[in-house]
Amino acid sequence: MSLLEVKDLQTSFFTDAGEVKAVNGVSFNLDRGKVLGIVGESGSGKSVTAYSIMQILADTGKIVGGSIKFDGQELVNAGEKVMKTIRGDRISIIFQDPMTSLNPTYTIAHQLIEAIVLHTSRDKKQAWGRALEMLKLVGVNDPEKRMNQYPFEFSGGMRQRVMIAMALACEPDILIADEPTTALDVTIQAQILELMKSLQNELGMAIILITHDLGVVAQMCDETIVMYAGQICEQGTADEIFYNPRHEYTKGLLRSIPTISSSGQKLHPISGTPIDLLAMPKGCPFAPRCDNAMKICIHKHADRLPINKDHMASCWINVRDGITDGSVKIEEPEGGTDHE
Repeated sequence: MSLLEVKDLQTSFFTDAGEVKAVNGVSFNLDRGKVLGIVGESGSGKSVTAYSIMQILADTGKIVGGSIKFDGQELVNAGEKVMKTIRGDRISIIFQDPMTSLNPTYTIAHQLIEAIVLHTSRDKKQAWGRALEMLKLVGVNDPEKRMNQYPFEFSGGMRQRVMIAMALACEPDILIADEPTTALDVTIQAQILELMKSLQNELGMAIILITHDLGVVAQMCDETIVMYAGQICEQGTADEIFYNPRHEYTKGLLRSIPTISSSGQKLHPISGTPIDLLAMPKGCPFAPRCDNAMKICIHKHADRLPINKDHMASCWINVRDGITDGSVKIEEPEGGTDHE
């Protein structure tokens, strides 16, 4: 049994303008000790998926369908009392911006100790020792002095290390890292990722890594999910996604990455703008931006189509080109397959 099983997750935000289907039918499993990467543009539903698992949605947000099972226990509608025993203790999260995640009016020691006392049986003296131990573990220099300092006295990389220390203090089964290297320079990014990887190997925890950086995914992840418009458009091992992409959106993301060989050449961004989640089309949400879209893409959404046992993609082009197992056929609307 997988440690985390998400099935047909649907999360919406109810606004004055209407229902925003931020996550629409997402399914995946996460095994112990594995790293799952979730990639996609801003607004694709990556963070909302994580917040749904943690049950920390904004007041306007609600899980309207699907299932989230953690270690066999259903979390959807489990209630706040149950979630308090899971958050921080068994599932922890590192948020995007450590400066806004840490309280500027409290010392680092206060914030670390508060989390440890809340989620473990340690008293304040034992929690102090644990907090000091965690700062040493994540590579914070002069940790005894740093314990009594405030977040504004830390660099961005050091604040991120403190957030990792806080998330790992209770030795969770799952660590959710939401853009953990955003706004950090390249050298610090590499240090943070190496730290996470070494801690994962040492503690045996599973990681959900949310990012828009495909380079990070290649370095860290066992399996990768590509999201667009609140849906999974492609899912597979990191090797399959990078060396055999089968969705036009994934191909676009890969084309847009600058490389040494492309030095001096123009980048190839994905044309158009992200879909309006208040006006979702009945077909593929990426079709308006896809240079290879067929008429069926406009009229009908492709469900999870198997490429092989480690790979699936929701793209009709794979059916047209005979990439799938042949059990699904294209029934084109009248008018042919030319792009509209």
